[in-house]
Amino acid sequence: MPDHFGRAFAIGALLNIAFVAIELGYGFVSNSLALIADAAHNFSDVIGLLMAWAAHALRKRAPTRTYTYGYLRASILASVANAGLLLGAVALIGYQAVTRFINPQDVETGIVGWVAAIGIVINLGTALMFLRGRKDDININGAFLHMAADAGVSLGVVAGAVLIAATGMHWIDPVLSLIIAAVILVSSWDLARKSLGLAMDAVPHGIDRGQVETFLSSLPGVTSVHDLHIWAMGTTENALTVHLVRPGHGLDDAFLMDTCKQLNDRFNISHATIQIEAGVQDCPLQPEDRV
Repeated sequence: MPDHFGRAFAIGALLNIAFVAIELGYGFVSNSLALIADAAHNFSDVIGLLMAWAAHALRKRAPTRTYTYGYLRASILASVANAGLLLGAVALIGYQAVTRFINPQDVETGIVGWVAAIGIVINLGTALMFLRGRKDDININGAFLHMAADAGVSLGVVAGAVLIAATGMHWIDPVLSLIIAAVILVSSWDLARKSLGLAMDAVPHGIDRGQVETFLSSLPGVTSVHDLHIWAMGTTENALTVHLVRPGHGLDDAFLMDTCKQLNDRFNISHATIQIEAGVQDCPLQPEDRV
């Protein structure tokens, strides 16, 4: 990830921290649960930006004798924590919305509308900083999508403020907060599912294990493939270990280097460890149920 994206994370996080403080303060002043809910949503995304920024810095650190893969897995731990924060925010917003339905309260729509409008500008501006690199890095793409979604949510809050001012129906405010909570829930549920999968060393999203196995089986001289494992070292780096049975072939550095290059080019697996076997004896790790 180029250094200018590190600056983009920093600028985006600082802008959004300032806006969250403003939005939360005016949310209480205007008595708008929708504005407070949007502040909670934005704060969760600030945490996500900070975690992505930290992961960006940690992934540059060299491996040590203790952390032999470096600190790549910090990005996975950060995504799990971020998902937990998001789900917690959904529960809190939902509880407060139900309370507002039971005891409706007046809302200062003018303040709500202007503050949310500022949020549209800040979130769109932050999203544009990640537009160029979103196709090359999942973390950058995630930051872009979060900020673009935040701009959309802020637009919804502005529309809600206009409706309340025009109709006087204050129940629109808790309804908007529930819609915001639903948006957070959908995005955080998918994030939680993928993050937990990565934490449990599941095959990373976007890699088809069957296709990898088919490719390895088609390599020159390979008669069988077993003990195939594919997992994520971080949110952008993937690893693989496998045993290839290749009778009649000794050590072949060119074969190994070419196989590793193709795994990287075809499947985004940058760290492959391949064990070549002659097939004279049965490998104890050959059965599918062995780990």
